[in-house]
Amino acid sequence: MSKSQYETFETYESYQPYGSYGSEASVHTAETLPYGLYEDTYRPAYEAQAYFVSEPVLPRQTGSMPGARSAADTWSARDDGGSAPDEDGVCDAGSLAITGGRAERRRRARCAERPESTVRRLLPQALVVAFLAGGTTAFVAKDKAIELTVDGKQRTLHTFADDVRELLTDEGVRTGEHDMIAPAPGAALASGDAVAVRYGRPVRLTLDGRRREVWTTAHTVAGALDELGVRAEGAYLSVSRSQRIGRAGLALDVRTERAVTIMADGRTRTIRTNAATVREALEEAGIGLHGQDATSVPPDSFPRDGQTVTVLRVSGSREVREEQIPFDVERTDDPTLFKGTEVVAQAGLPGLRRDTFLLRIVNGVREKPRRETSEVVRKPRKQIVKVGTKPLPHSVSGADHLNWRGLATCESGGRPSAVDPSGTFGGLYQFDALTWHSLGGSGRPQDAPAEEQTFRAKKLYTRRGATPWPHCGARLHG
Repeated sequence: MSKSQYETFETYESYQPYGSYGSEASVHTAETLPYGLYEDTYRPAYEAQAYFVSEPVLPRQTGSMPGARSAADTWSARDDGGSAPDEDGVCDAGSLAITGGRAERRRRARCAERPESTVRRLLPQALVVAFLAGGTTAFVAKDKAIELTVDGKQRTLHTFADDVRELLTDEGVRTGEHDMIAPAPGAALASGDAVAVRYGRPVRLTLDGRRREVWTTAHTVAGALDELGVRAEGAYLSVSRSQRIGRAGLALDVRTERAVTIMADGRTRTIRTNAATVREALEEAGIGLHGQDATSVPPDSFPRDGQTVTVLRVSGSREVREEQIPFDVERTDDPTLFKGTEVVAQAGLPGLRRDTFLLRIVNGVREKPRRETSEVVRKPRKQIVKVGTKPLPHSVSGADHLNWRGLATCESGGRPSAVDPSGTFGGLYQFDALTWHSLGGSGRPQDAPAEEQTFRAKKLYTRRGATPWPHCGARLHG
């Protein structure tokens, strides 16, 4: 087989196998040479045509070996009409006279047609060589040596990609919106460039009590804090700063150092702390809470930078008080009662509430009692009142002409709600309950309107005269 296209080859003389000199069958011709070798060089035909301007001279054989043929006889064995040997001493007058006969005539013919046939044969071959050389140059120019670093892993590779995006696609490197690519994906590539890809990692960050999710391309907690601009000096971290962050991310609790002012027991002190609660900050300051002691902010709240916390020393007791709950009054219409008459059908009953009050003394100052608990011991019972809707009669025959005003003034001083000291008689005309009800009245007479009381008094007069009023009855006729 042939060597590299950039190597040269030596020429060889025609030879005869050992023991075959003088035999005509031992002579190699174009038909008998293996792999298409020319008979003058024994190398592949395409190499002889592409890289030689003229064919090499076939050395003449000497007659030192019995039966050996001359170079002219060897060339005469080719019947394919091939071109003649080179001009270096072959086509001159001396060389043409070496042999006679058919070999000489063939050589003269080839030398005569040499210049034109050689140019026609070598021109296409030269074009092919030029095309191959240009293609090789373009191939080499498109190839680029790139240094690719993916998440800290570096390697050097050769690529035909035109830009960073095409390079990452060819290398199977997938990226997302939180990943960092330098230079930008659309940047053009040149040999010797460096491309870096750093994958984004989610961090579930709780910073000073506020939770949020952030993304970082750092590989460690310390790098993430620097990238996020979190001041880590004196801060509390839930994990080590050297903790590596995987592609799945991690949860990180950070409490930065803060200045908190505490006022307690008449003293003011400022401490720097990364405590999670106000209670922890008080413990760091050596301040304890006892009994009912309290703080100006909730003890379990997060202490903020620059915050002032006041400790309240509380003492005191609790007091139980009972208070009545007023009852409601419900009024209903009653057509059997005269208009203006109200009768209590169900007396109301107030309820009872028991309250517990906290009596506190804060930092030596007594506060207003504060109700702590409230309990209903008894629910109130509502009062039901019937209101009359029946129209009042205008007169009672035989009694309208009497002086009822004078009688009322004598009995009750003219007051409809008057009641005697014994509580037995009431109203304008001092009815007792039994008499009042016998006349059709409801409830107590002193609760009825004045018109109804006068109407019932007239009815009583028509039955018994002035007898029910032994001391003031005379006033009816006066």
